[in-house]
Amino acid sequence: MRYDVNVSILFTELEPERRPAAAAAAGFAGVESWWPFRGVPGDREVERFVRSVADAGVQLVSLNVPHGDLAAGERGLAAFPGRTAEFRDGVDVAAGIAERLGCRLFNVLPGNRTGASRDVLLDNLAFAAERLDGTVLLEPLSGAPDYPLLHAADALALADEAGADGVRLLADVYHLGVNGDDLDALLAPPLFERIGHVQVADAPGRHEPGTGTLGVIAWLDRLAATGYDGWVGLEYVPTGSSVDSFGRLPGR
Repeated sequence: MRYDVNVSILFTELEPERRPAAAAAAGFAGVESWWPFRGVPGDREVERFVRSVADAGVQLVSLNVPHGDLAAGERGLAAFPGRTAEFRDGVDVAAGIAERLGCRLFNVLPGNRTGASRDVLLDNLAFAAERLDGTVLLEPLSGAPDYPLLHAADALALADEAGADGVRLLADVYHLGVNGDDLDALLAPPLFERIGHVQVADAPGRHEPGTGTLGVIAWLDRLAATGYDGWVGLEYVPTGSSVDSFGRLPGR
């Protein structure tokens, strides 16, 4: 199993620029990240992020495109007419980062329903799919009842409606499990073939696999048995140190 570390939620005891190197020191070959900037960054901010990944010698597996202020309850920008310029400028920045670091997976969060436009969302998904050299991911989220993607079926329906090539499901077993999706159904047709990326955390608490009731460790064993050859993103809040949390992972 190829695990990568989400450096936006793990190794948070370190400054952001030091986290990719910490992941490499812990034995990981890949990292992923939420949008690591406030809004659209300047060249210095971009260079700082790119150098932190490149100097660590790890692969940037996945990158969120601009998603607004998550701490303030924003869950993306792609569906809002007044944020389209910010979203598209950020997609351009993400494309430049990806070209330098070889990233091929891009998470696009639509945003909450209030004030959103389905037509704007579809146009921005088409823009992202054309601009970004790789796969656009759609992620169901939990804990955000006003967010339009709560289940795997919601994300796949949006992907079908968008009609763009390379738009796939981001299967975060924490969010899907909390929202009541059947996690084993993800491992069989027709869902399995439409997964673009996998992320894991346990529930309750969004901690490392093995600390909750979702059966994530056994699920990862079943995922491995399918022959899945993609990355599995570690996107959890560790109960102790980040390094200590990795010992529970199967195949590590």
